Amino acid sequence: MKRLIYIIPMFFAITSCKKFLEVQPEQQIDESVAITNAGSAATAVNGLYNTFGNDNYYGSNFPALSYLSGGDIQWTGSQQAPQEVVGHKLTADNGYVSSAWAQIYKTILSANYILEAVPKVNDQLLTTTLRNQYLGEAYFLRAFSYFDLVRGWGGVPLILTPTHTPTNHAGIGRSSVADVYAQILKDLDAAEPILPNTVNRNRATQKTVWALRARVYLYQQQWALAEQYATKVIGETSNYTLLKPYSAFFANNAVATNESVFEIAYSTSFKNGHSNWWLPPALGGRREWAPTAVLVNLLNDATVGGNRNALIGQTAPPGNLWYGKLYYRNPVGTDPAYVIRIAEMYLIRAEARAQQNNLTGALADLNAVQDRAGLQPSTAATQSNILLAIEAERRVEFPFEADRWFNLVRTNRVAAVLGITDTRKYLFPIPTAEIVANPSIIQNPSY
Repeated sequence: MKRLIYIIPMFFAITSCKKFLEVQPEQQIDESVAITNAGSAATAVNGLYNTFGNDNYYGSNFPALSYLSGGDIQWTGSQQAPQEVVGHKLTADNGYVSSAWAQIYKTILSANYILEAVPKVNDQLLTTTLRNQYLGEAYFLRAFSYFDLVRGWGGVPLILTPTHTPTNHAGIGRSSVADVYAQILKDLDAAEPILPNTVNRNRATQKTVWALRARVYLYQQQWALAEQYATKVIGETSNYTLLKPYSAFFANNAVATNESVFEIAYSTSFKNGHSNWWLPPALGGRREWAPTAVLVNLLNDATVGGNRNALIGQTAPPGNLWYGKLYYRNPVGTDPAYVIRIAEMYLIRAEARAQQNNLTGALADLNAVQDRAGLQPSTAATQSNILLAIEAERRVEFPFEADRWFNLVRTNRVAAVLGITDTRKYLFPIPTAEIVANPSIIQNPSY
């Protein structure tokens, strides 16, 4: 009999989110025909990127947890799940949270299967170089997935092997935050030497690993290492540059520009769900995510937003509705999802340098991002003021990317900025279905 790889063993919640997200179909992998030769290995890795870019992960739902939690994006619809996110009144059966958790683990389990199956393939067309590339990509995307889990939920179950039966991973509890980070770095250590040292803005390479390392080390407050790896990426000046004006990386149907270190490509058959939620009805969307008046004012302030007001537009009277313009393309759903941009590397290095009291170097990096936006150099002079200036810069540089909420949590600035003093709300709840399926998983406090 044919065996099946269960992509979602205990992560099977059917959530209310599916009522209003255009969820792409889930698939089961038939092990007997899944990865048996070079062609099927390539198909599996392509599918892994699609799983990573699915609506419930970077296709819309996971970034929305950051947008809606961060205070600068409002929800204009009527569904309860996103309203809970905006109000920081999450429940353990929240649809956004449940579907994001499930899709991230689906990505991990798909990567696990590739890591198990590809080394066993006996096909002359699957050269050592190609085999290593596929394994490196699986390690990278597994590391990325666990990074998103740990910054959203804290310590989580570490599932590192495929799930051949629904009971394979039963009883596995949550690992500590430190252990999850250790696994992330272990996967990046495995990925880096076997990935190509080339530039590919839609797939993992050694350079993409450097960028994720810089971000991971920043979250771990390992300032010297964050600076080191950000510098490696910034040093690739022929490959990665701050484009001028700001809109050059996304306007006029631009894709895979020198601004992007890693972006997800979409097509008419594999769509990005963002534009539906950002664009107003007059432009074919639903505008259920919208910039707040505060964010609109910041982006339109020439001394703060500079030319980043290209991110927003306003409908004609009598509506006069402000909306996000980062995702806008026709055919609908073909916009890239921006996962890592070179601007982040500059701001990572700026923060790492400031934390090491290299204030001159920190200002140089901050000013590089501000100059690209058409702004005058920062007047911040002390370490604390430079760090606040970097935070403010992130706010208007990445308002529609998965940055704001997680950035405030990692810097312990949620209470000061958003007025949320209950630190238990800084993590998302573990979905109820996961705890029902596996009582070894302990819920985050207060949920």
